[in-house]
Amino acid sequence: MKNLKTHAFGYLCTFLLAGIVFSSCSKTEKKALAVAVRDTTITVKNSFTELFVDSTELTRFLKSSKNDSISSQIQSFYNHRNYQFAWFFHDGLADFATTFLGMQNDYIHYSGDSSLYNPGLVSRVDSLKQLKSVNPKDKSVVNTELLLTEQFFKYSSRAYAGDHRINTQELDWYIPRKKINTEGFLDSLLKNKGKNLSAYEPVNRQYNLMKEKLLSYYQINKDEEWPALTAADKKYKKGNSYENIPEIKRRLFVFGDLATADSSAVLDTALVSAVKHFQMRFGLKQDGQLGTSFFREINVPIQERIQQILINMERIRWVPAQPATDYLLVNIPEYKLHVYEEGKLLFDMNVVVGSEAHSTVIFSGTLNQIVFSPYWNIPPGILKKEILPGIKKNSNYLAKHNMEWNGSSVRQKPGPKNSLGLVKFLFPNSYNIYLHDTPSKNLFGESSRAFSHGCIRLSEPKKLAEFLLRKDSTWTDEKITTAMNLGKEKYVRLRGKAEIPVFIGYFTTWVDQYGNLNFRNDIYGHDKKMAERLFSKNDLL
Repeated sequence: MKNLKTHAFGYLCTFLLAGIVFSSCSKTEKKALAVAVRDTTITVKNSFTELFVDSTELTRFLKSSKNDSISSQIQSFYNHRNYQFAWFFHDGLADFATTFLGMQNDYIHYSGDSSLYNPGLVSRVDSLKQLKSVNPKDKSVVNTELLLTEQFFKYSSRAYAGDHRINTQELDWYIPRKKINTEGFLDSLLKNKGKNLSAYEPVNRQYNLMKEKLLSYYQINKDEEWPALTAADKKYKKGNSYENIPEIKRRLFVFGDLATADSSAVLDTALVSAVKHFQMRFGLKQDGQLGTSFFREINVPIQERIQQILINMERIRWVPAQPATDYLLVNIPEYKLHVYEEGKLLFDMNVVVGSEAHSTVIFSGTLNQIVFSPYWNIPPGILKKEILPGIKKNSNYLAKHNMEWNGSSVRQKPGPKNSLGLVKFLFPNSYNIYLHDTPSKNLFGESSRAFSHGCIRLSEPKKLAEFLLRKDSTWTDEKITTAMNLGKEKYVRLRGKAEIPVFIGYFTTWVDQYGNLNFRNDIYGHDKKMAERLFSKNDLL
């Protein structure tokens, strides 16, 4: 490319898990696309148009194609139609041909990806707009018909599935890309004559919400000067006037945090509220103070924010549309777990995720076990680096930490001081990552919460247990509390529909359900890696 506070995730949380599978580190082999059988039941008498592509012309066109996947899609598309024209009627070029090229131009404009632009095709379409009668044997007409179909499949693959030259696993993203039915999308476009696109467009709703914000940031970047703001020498006090307050108010108004334009230099109630709103959008402590973190975020160049939005829009292209199921979503940079019931946000809670040195893996799975009063089986890496050196220094180390040898490994006994707390939630995976309670409750008060060894600590684990067991009337509040404080491990297997998909995601910008554009820090450097791939390519196709 040439160039989601509570409920924060909103629409973004609803995008996932329709296509969840257990993923692994191994790459899957690409399978050749199956070509549909030609539907010969379609004839001139029952077809949408009396225009049909000559089979020899289609064969000739496909032989010249450099993309086997797209060639297969084109062949299947026309086989399903028994070679009916798609973009022309007897009386001229279909209006939705222009609609499609407008969609493509829109994508090129907001994405900055000009590699899709095909000036020759645009010229052909422009020259054929004036046709009043279409000859299906006219080579110019046939070639334009086939080129439009080819271009549509290229566009759909790029705009809705993302850049396929990006290896997501190299970016530590172990969730299979969504698959889009480009033929079905084109059929819908034709059937609806290019209208009501949002009803059948194969993209998560979050994508278009972010696109609107992206366009507004392009305008801000064009219209506004953005010099660095410097904090005052003294601590800001409400009611006082400061030289840089007018510029702070201007920026917060442009961003939508301040409701009314105000050029005064007074730090008033409206400004304090606007600062709190800004802090909410950036995951900062909402104290209304014009402190270091506030100036750090507001001074980030708009061009960098534009790139951040584009990076996350690319990630959203990889995920399916929103499901109407129960599921759990952790957004790592947001430090939040979002709990969904039948596709609607029920509640969320703060979490602690892996530190930069022990980053939490981006993957998906299915939660099927609750373990009350768990042991903590010390992972080999922690045993080697922390526990064994501790034992060497202090022979009473294990007893002091309520630990014991378990064969050749060490485990921590159940109890309130157990590092996993009073309950853990398992979704089998090759990364040994799970959700769990913690005795270190103070960490949830921090605005940045990347402290763990990779697993995800929950601020309200009992609430999650209640949600997962809510349909089993035998699991009362009292019974859950008793199980959490049992002092010995108790496994509860979730079966059938009680199992629930879990998604561990990584999004540093999104639009929440209130229409606010949120930003978070790139805590693992994944955005940086994406930028190196996205913004250094001249030819993405």
